[in-house]
Amino acid sequence: MTAYRKLVATPVAALGFLMIAGWALMSSGAAQAAVTIDGPIDLGDASTFGVLGGSAVTNTGPTVVDGDIGVSPGSSITAFTGPPDGSFTGDEHRTDAFALQAQSDLTTAFNAGAGLTPTTSGLGDLSGLSLSPGVYAGGELSLSGNLTLAGSAASVWVFQAASTLITASASTITVTGGASSCNVFWVVGSSATLGSASQFVGTVMADQAITATTGATIAGRLLARNAAVTLDDNTITVPAGCPPAGSTAVTDSPAITSGAPITATVGTAYSFAVTATGTPAPTFALTAGALPAGLSLEEATGVISGTPTAAGSSTFTITAGNGTAPAASAIYTLVTVAAAPAAESTPAPELPATGRDSLPLVLTGATLFAVGLLALLTSRGRGGVWSARHRS
Repeated sequence: MTAYRKLVATPVAALGFLMIAGWALMSSGAAQAAVTIDGPIDLGDASTFGVLGGSAVTNTGPTVVDGDIGVSPGSSITAFTGPPDGSFTGDEHRTDAFALQAQSDLTTAFNAGAGLTPTTSGLGDLSGLSLSPGVYAGGELSLSGNLTLAGSAASVWVFQAASTLITASASTITVTGGASSCNVFWVVGSSATLGSASQFVGTVMADQAITATTGATIAGRLLARNAAVTLDDNTITVPAGCPPAGSTAVTDSPAITSGAPITATVGTAYSFAVTATGTPAPTFALTAGALPAGLSLEEATGVISGTPTAAGSSTFTITAGNGTAPAASAIYTLVTVAAAPAAESTPAPELPATGRDSLPLVLTGATLFAVGLLALLTSRGRGGVWSARHRS
């Protein structure tokens, strides 16, 4: 019996332990990651660097860095003495206090980017994609062709590579709609390699090494936490005029995108959303005409809702605005129809007799008739037998 109890208790106890452990992991995991991006990732003092290495910065050829160069905790920066070697427009920070602080701020920014909840996961080769702002994650990210980033100057993209980032020769990243290299970030769990003659956009934050091969151009930054940055005849341009971290630039005027409203019915709950693009998100106002009786406009969301109280047709104007001219307006006509009449039910047939006792009365009459008939037949039968006996 003891052995049986052990066999039963052991898996039950193990299952309970696993359930508790799983719950604890899910609870702790959900509390660790941020969900949304309010603005650019804050790079702190690392923002002025075009190139920042952990162990060393090594260069070959006439690389040009439009920004600072530095290294910490290592101390080696080679071949940046001007043409025919590399040159830079900012300052050099070789294991000084500023480089040390920049590395500390880089670690903070790296962890912030890695902690964001992905909009899309499981990515590999990004070639051929056109991506709206968001957080995109994969194990080994690569780019064999062209990647398009479509958004506005306030749009932010964060790419999370759990291991490596590798771009092919002559690969390109194109930004459209006013999007900026200020707001493109690559968080790389190990090392990054940018292919020869590739055109790259964004700030690379790599835990280990970064290699830019011959002729690669970077509109952004190459920031390595622990290993070296290796360059070869590259052009690196630190983004200028970037909005402060956590801010949202107002650049896009609104444009209304919703179609005609659906028909409403008197006495039935109604909802229709007026939608519009724009950065920041626009608010909505009724600027002409009137809504049908019983309906109202939610200014923050653009939703028209309520329960109509009268049939008819209403024409009105909704305007979307976000502080950037011009505002957008649309004229709508909303028809409200009367509710359909309720279907009439056919009454059940009634018995001709009145009152609840009519059925018993009918049954009683039938019973009396049957009894009387039976008595009559019986009496006639008896009379026939008696007559026959007397005749004999």
